[in-house]
Amino acid sequence: MSADVAATPGNEPKLIVHHLNNSRSQRILWLLEELELPYEIKKYQRTAEMLAPPELTAVNPLGSAPVITDGALNLAESGAIVEYILQKYGKGRAQPPESGIIDNLYYTHYAEASLMPVLVNKLVFRIVPERAPFLLRPLLRGVFSMLTTRMVDPRLKLHATMIEEHLSRTDGWFAGGPEPTSADYMMIFALEAWGSEKDNVLGPKTKEYVARVHARPAYQRALEKGGEYAYAKASL
Repeated sequence: MSADVAATPGNEPKLIVHHLNNSRSQRILWLLEELELPYEIKKYQRTAEMLAPPELTAVNPLGSAPVITDGALNLAESGAIVEYILQKYGKGRAQPPESGIIDNLYYTHYAEASLMPVLVNKLVFRIVPERAPFLLRPLLRGVFSMLTTRMVDPRLKLHATMIEEHLSRTDGWFAGGPEPTSADYMMIFALEAWGSEKDNVLGPKTKEYVARVHARPAYQRALEKGGEYAYAKASL
């Protein structure tokens, strides 16, 4: 674990972001950079098994990231963190236009409630055969490949179509406003992780959206400060 301090007047960070490499905590760094808030990063590295290290349990009993520390408060869960930061420190930034309030509400919660579980299923179905005893691998590859083809991929195609159609109707962001909102900060990780898969079915508008996020100066600063992040290297 290491700590970096974001450059701020007086070098007095207010928030601490407990940041795990290649994880959802990257979206929190992007949000803080967009809002130009002072913060400190405490970095954690995944284990050889790609799991979060046990030290994270000191700030989150579940041992997962992201977590922020704000004074005496430790807060986990990406959605809760994004909403907390915007409500307490946003100063009116990142608010959807009236026409996009419902879209913002929906996609803020959809990212982790509906989309990520399907993406995680696809990942787990790939990992299980790889980590099984050698003699069982051929059998398990067949079983989990069938499950992926019949159950997971058709669901992901539906999700991809819905996202593509929605982004085709908006002016660049999920809520349709002039700047990212909570929906964008929540959706980006899922789309990055999904886009890193060779067999992803993301549409052109969705790929353009991810590229637009990656090109933002605030995102680039977050990437530089956060360190290793495989999903921003992927070619969509």
